[in-house]
Amino acid sequence: MKKQLPFLLFLTCFVFTGCKDYLDCIVNRRPEIHDATFKDGTIGVYYYQEVTTEIKNEPRDNDYGYHYDVYGNLPDGIHMFANYRTVSFEGTPEVAGTFRFTLLLYVDPPLSYDYDTDQYEEVMCSESTSKEFSITIY
Repeated sequence: MKKQLPFLLFLTCFVFTGCKDYLDCIVNRRPEIHDATFKDGTIGVYYYQEVTTEIKNEPRDNDYGYHYDVYGNLPDGIHMFANYRTVSFEGTPEVAGTFRFTLLLYVDPPLSYDYDTDQYEEVMCSESTSKEFSITIY
């Protein structure tokens, strides 16, 4: 009976959650913000730093729509610009200090057509993620 318990639990998950949704989560298709270490900047000197993003475990990640927000403090004079899967932080800093902020990524997944149900359905488990960064200006 103990050997059958994991199988029964697995089968129960399929019955209550649906096989397709469960398998999508196992594949772990989700947005990802790559790690980046922001270099130090200097007041009055042009600053530029990039952060790249992707859809993890998705070979068609160019088919998604990418949208970004920043929460927290960017140094005065530094602005965020999004260019599809790359986010740049650039400008001429006006104040010194360490500035912490959170980059949020939201994606619009392409819709796939399910011929069995005659409907479009989304193909991801998660549609957003965030990562914290900091910039030090001297």
